Amino acid sequence: MADEPIALPVAHPPLERAQPARPIRKDEIDLLERGVHIESWLPERRSRRRPLMLIHGELGGSWVWHRYQEYFATRGWEAHAVNLRAHYWSDNADFEALDFGTYLGDVEAAHRRLGGDAVVVGHGLGGLLALKLAERQAMAGLVLISPALPRELRAPAKLHQLREVPAIFRRDFIGWQGLPEQIRRQNPDLSIGDVLRIQHMMGAESGAARRDVLAGIPIEPLALQVSPRLVVGGGLDRLYPGPDSERLAEWIAAEYLPFGAHSHYGLVAGDESHAQVAAALKGFLETHHL
Repeated sequence: MADEPIALPVAHPPLERAQPARPIRKDEIDLLERGVHIESWLPERRSRRRPLMLIHGELGGSWVWHRYQEYFATRGWEAHAVNLRAHYWSDNADFEALDFGTYLGDVEAAHRRLGGDAVVVGHGLGGLLALKLAERQAMAGLVLISPALPRELRAPAKLHQLREVPAIFRRDFIGWQGLPEQIRRQNPDLSIGDVLRIQHMMGAESGAARRDVLAGIPIEPLALQVSPRLVVGGGLDRLYPGPDSERLAEWIAAEYLPFGAHSHYGLVAGDESHAQVAAALKGFLETHHL
């Protein structure tokens, strides 16, 4: 595979004019029965906008969403970032005892705590968790950013693929162990500072959860209890390629928004690259009065 990815051309909405930042405050919610911590960035004054529930992907945590949380909290949205079991600020747990079902229980509990009027936003594995959650609980809106695919859109996993996944894995397993310059060549929308921050913040992950996804998580599109729906794809995403996101959008009858020059983490965690995506999400929320 070549080091230099090819950026797909795509038309982006114009960047919004700079606005004076509104004051924000930070809070936290602990789901003690599950050991799950929710990091909340809130407008100083409550508004009628729907709260956002943000779900991170593999090796992540609420740190993935800090730039989104600042962006939306200064514009009147509550932004609640869930830390799945054993991730970032949530309680420690044995990763070998965790799986997709464990994480789904975490996001179900978080969504009940925040209330059914939240807009649920998921990234990577968090996108598939959000999609499965939408089968089970009503929500105000659904946004999937480079999501993992459900069983119906995946090629059947081969036995050797499942065996290759260790019980616990870290950043080296997804190609993020190299020198920052090498990582940046593969993710050109990120700065060296972004790469160093992401490498530093990545934790451990459950191999069983990844094997569950490879084996296939079933989704019934007619059972989804949410509208409107949006899927965002990244043209430089090596983990969950943009064409897969587009297929998913068509399959669940969602709007689709491609960002041809964005990588997997650049869509959410890049200092500069997140801004266009966040602005587009803001437009989606405003269009649908969320």
